[in-house]
Amino acid sequence: MPENARDNLEAALGVIGRHDAAIKAMVTVTAEQARDAADLADQAAREGRWLGLLHGMTMAIKDNIQTAGVRTTSGSLHFKDVVPNQDAFVVQRLRAAGAVIVGKAAMHELAFGIRSYNPVSGQCRNPWDQSRIPGGSSGGSGAAVAAGMAQAALGSDTGGSVRLPAAMNGIAGLRPTHGRVPNHGSTPVSASYDTIGPMARRVGDLARILAVTAQGEPGAAPTAAPDLGNFLPTLNDGVAGLRLGLPLNHYFLNCDDDIAEAVMTAVRALEAQGARIVEVDVEGAETTHQWATIQIYADACAFHAERLDRHPELFSPAVLERMLVGRGFTAVDYANACRARETWQRGLARLYQDIDILISPTTPAPPPPIAEDKSLLEATRDASRNTYAGGFGANPGLSLPCGFGGDGLPIGLQLEAAWWREPMLLRAGMAYQAVTDWHLTEPPLP
Repeated sequence: MPENARDNLEAALGVIGRHDAAIKAMVTVTAEQARDAADLADQAAREGRWLGLLHGMTMAIKDNIQTAGVRTTSGSLHFKDVVPNQDAFVVQRLRAAGAVIVGKAAMHELAFGIRSYNPVSGQCRNPWDQSRIPGGSSGGSGAAVAAGMAQAALGSDTGGSVRLPAAMNGIAGLRPTHGRVPNHGSTPVSASYDTIGPMARRVGDLARILAVTAQGEPGAAPTAAPDLGNFLPTLNDGVAGLRLGLPLNHYFLNCDDDIAEAVMTAVRALEAQGARIVEVDVEGAETTHQWATIQIYADACAFHAERLDRHPELFSPAVLERMLVGRGFTAVDYANACRARETWQRGLARLYQDIDILISPTTPAPPPPIAEDKSLLEATRDASRNTYAGGFGANPGLSLPCGFGGDGLPIGLQLEAAWWREPMLLRAGMAYQAVTDWHLTEPPLP
């Protein structure tokens, strides 16, 4: 590891220069701005000053999160020339804490798909196998971290868009409780689902980024989010006594054998550290995807209504086809989905009285080929079967790398908890990474 921020940055820019033409993880690289920030961090260090929790950390920002003076395309021809005049609140927080932003990460068009293809920057590829997708919609964020183009990244998660690319790229990713991190300045899919979250190799880095970004935005309406407090000193407190819920329904159904085995090995590793395994039925899990789809797709159609009506040709055919499904739902469908969400959340509240963490595969199958025959609708539905439930619940979820399949592709372990329990999830993630080294394995880039 380079000893100072400038050397750290130059190493990241070197990886971008050598490999991003093939991987396409970055839409825009802000090398000179990043060099200025790194030099400021090094100057501060020489003077005995510390800029904050992210001092000198290289970061990529998903391209639907606004950056002042740097185009924010959201992976869409509708926004390809948009240059915001101010940073999103979370980006302001990152800069204030000393982060060095290397640029904007690729994503699926309008954050509406699993493949991380968009008509602005093309197809982002998985650095472990460039014939495979990197997951989505925050695929560029995941691929950039895995490849070494940045130490960490921000993504956004509606139904799995942080956790899925984390799993498929062999890194860690956190979806905070909805409302924990301000979404202002991020192009939405669904305002009641979207959640900005961090991605990095190390859970400790996720924790630091969360501590920086989980701050109330000045002038924003008050929310029910409790103060995180100073949770960082508790990260190494271990998992002794925690109750890990192992679901008997839904989550392991039709799961790839290598993935199921890796997840169960991870369960035993946590059990060996003092966690207690509790088998549970998660009532209603099988229907969460169906109900969440109604709300997410309808919300996307509402936000993009004028664009859908006036310039449908500026959407890629796959995204247009998938999004227009939302216009087939009625107000009664949406109302029923709202009631189903309330029922699901009440069920989760009961579940988390009996367990502390629900454990499952992040995704039940390996990253699919870019050239697969499935429609975007089918591919996204299949990959996000386990992650949509957390979006529907609005509760936090953490994906951790827990091994590799026989095909050499990464496997993700998902830990979920009750609302506002991110510190406990991160503590469990730290305990797991303390006894494993999957998160340190790097893809075999040429």
